[in-house]
Amino acid sequence: MTAAATPPAPRPERGAPTGRRRRRHRIVLPFTLAAALVVATLVTHAADQPDPTTPGFLSPVTTAEHGGSRLAGTLSGRGVAVQRETDILAALLALDDRPGTLFVPAPELLHPGTVGALGDLPAGNRLVLVDPSRRVLEQVGLPVVRTDRRWAARAVRPDADGQPCPLPEAARAGTAAAALQRYAAPRGHTGELRRCYSGGLVHLPWTADVVVIGASDPFRNDRIDDWGNEDLAAGLLGDRGRVVWLDLDGPAPPPRLGTGVSGEPAWSPTPWGTPGDHLGDGNANGDPAGDGGPADGPDDGGRREQAGGEGPDDNPLWSAFPDWFWALLLQLALAALLMVFWRARRLGPPVTEPLPVWVRSAETVLGRARLYQRARARGPAATTLRSAARDRLGTRLNLPATAPPAEVATLVARYAGRRPDEIHELLYGAEPATDGELLALARSLDLVTRTVTAARHHPSEGEPR
Repeated sequence: MTAAATPPAPRPERGAPTGRRRRRHRIVLPFTLAAALVVATLVTHAADQPDPTTPGFLSPVTTAEHGGSRLAGTLSGRGVAVQRETDILAALLALDDRPGTLFVPAPELLHPGTVGALGDLPAGNRLVLVDPSRRVLEQVGLPVVRTDRRWAARAVRPDADGQPCPLPEAARAGTAAAALQRYAAPRGHTGELRRCYSGGLVHLPWTADVVVIGASDPFRNDRIDDWGNEDLAAGLLGDRGRVVWLDLDGPAPPPRLGTGVSGEPAWSPTPWGTPGDHLGDGNANGDPAGDGGPADGPDDGGRREQAGGEGPDDNPLWSAFPDWFWALLLQLALAALLMVFWRARRLGPPVTEPLPVWVRSAETVLGRARLYQRARARGPAATTLRSAARDRLGTRLNLPATAPPAEVATLVARYAGRRPDEIHELLYGAEPATDGELLALARSLDLVTRTVTAARHHPSEGEPR
């Protein structure tokens, strides 16, 4: 006696993993290309926008792309004296004897204890700040606030926002790449604030002339030949005939105070400082009170209150990161949301899972019936019973699911030996009013179903009805 050979186990299909890999490639490749495009864009933008804190940025002796040697040469060719200083104290002392322009290309490198002294330049001088931060504007006491910032500097006309530019140097230069960081007057400011280049340049006629420009492009070696950048930069710096160029190679150290002829301090780094103030009596930032605020100093003219009404502790998260960071974060969030929607649309084929508990059908029917009884839901119970009876009768008599009730009642009455109107009332009648009527309905449906099912002659598939 030979044993029957068992059939070999079915081998897994080889096409399924390939299909999954192809679907995975359709997902990975687009996102990889998008990520590579974003990284390339960020790298290109970082290379195009130099860091103001790097050594040699806008230095009059640096010939690199981000240097300012070409601007220094242009100023010298126009008869403007260029004096390079690497210390803020020496730069401020150089403006005491005769008027000039103090050019600060990297205000962020100044020590917090010396920034406030920029707001106390003598009359007849000019202060030019390149892209100062919110902290610098507040510490100098300028009534100027930062608004929106572009991805890159844009060349626009001085009257691009529809308002004439009152600064003669900008009007003569014409179109220049000065629209990068925009500035505006704070709320409640009633003083004069002249805006040019759509807010990329503002002019404040204070005791000392103050010019704030939000782009470094007009001063850089690689962009000075574009549009009217050279005329704008040379006009802003050469207006007084002398430029004191503050060239810092890195973050400035804490201020050191020298002594004058009488042995008293010759300069105080704080805007409320007096010749008798010593840095050693305060904190490391040059605060004479030693508690972080101007305790005994005179009033500064209310300039700090005009700077938007925000204290140094008010540093919102929105200003802690550049605008492009939030734009990139929003794009990544939208991409992730689209990915979620796309994956949720394809849930995959249904997968059978074994039930953790086996329940007999009789127990299921009894439990459901008790729920109907507790809720007194005679109507839904009757509907369930009639629907189940119609399904069994339709299957037995080969009736389509769309058969009209009259046809179903006529055919069932023929094999059940009853009248069609009685069968129609039984299968499609009204809801029972009492539990007794519901019980009678269930018994009648069971009797009719058993009678039709047990009939010998009934239509089958292929026979005419």
